[in-house]
Amino acid sequence: MLPTIFAALQSGPSVFGVHLIGIGPLTGRKLLLTLGFIIALYIASYVIRFLLHIVLRDASGGRAAFWSRQGVKLLTVIVLVVGIISIWFDDPSRLGTAAGLVTAGIAVALQRVVTSFAAYFIILRGRVYTVGDRITMGGVRGDVVALGFMQTTVMEMGEPPAVQGAPPAVWVNARQYTGRLVRVTNDKIFDSPVYNYTRVFPFFWEEIHMPTKYSDDRNRVEQILLDAARKHTAPFIEEARTAAKTLRSDFTLPEDIDLGPTTYFRLTDNWLEITVRFVVPERGVRGIKDAISRDILRELDAANIGLASGTYEIVGFPPIRIEDVRTKP
Repeated sequence: MLPTIFAALQSGPSVFGVHLIGIGPLTGRKLLLTLGFIIALYIASYVIRFLLHIVLRDASGGRAAFWSRQGVKLLTVIVLVVGIISIWFDDPSRLGTAAGLVTAGIAVALQRVVTSFAAYFIILRGRVYTVGDRITMGGVRGDVVALGFMQTTVMEMGEPPAVQGAPPAVWVNARQYTGRLVRVTNDKIFDSPVYNYTRVFPFFWEEIHMPTKYSDDRNRVEQILLDAARKHTAPFIEEARTAAKTLRSDFTLPEDIDLGPTTYFRLTDNWLEITVRFVVPERGVRGIKDAISRDILRELDAANIGLASGTYEIVGFPPIRIEDVRTKP
């Protein structure tokens, strides 16, 4: 079979007696070699990925499995490109000319693709984010569940009511999954900020605002807020302190980080607003705030202290005339 193919390629194809230029025995051998090389490389890549799946079976959803797959993909692409170049461009002068033409064509026709591919390496080397991080990028909020050469896949989450109006529209009023998987092109890191909730310092600050009547015992309310916040943030304060040390060693911060619960007063026309500020981990925030709120309400009820609300006093009405139309003829 193969000798027949090579014999046909030796003579070169012709159409109506016209010999086609550029297609000859050398080209045919290179085509066959390229096809065999691609098939062999695909089989080798599949075998390596299969072996890694067996070795990392218990960590199939972890970062070790992800980075192993990424390494195999990158190695496969590099070997493929080098192999094809070695087969087709044995003359350095021809390689330089072809590379220049191909580069110019790619720069014009596939600009976004090239930018996304370049962004992929910046994401990996620049410590922008990785699989498992919780980010906001390109208007999408959620956890990174996959990272490809061109796109990042995010499991979308909602936002608290205070920022519910920010695009895109979601129906979940908390930092919990909506159930939508969103694909974002990697080049968005050049166009918009990337907010990372978990990189280096996997904690952030939350607040609960308590409207309090001016006539109530504000010191008691403040103590209730602090006690509830300390109770539910104590389990991870030490871990937050360790992460804060790493943060200060990697970045220049203008002031010390206060990790303990703190209260603040703000005067308004209707009530005294007491705010308790506390540190929470990047996950499970809704449950922590729910537990703190329940403790606060229980202690306020025990102290016979209610929440202040907006009240309005009507000081007067204009004269009102009422007529009974039934008495008129």
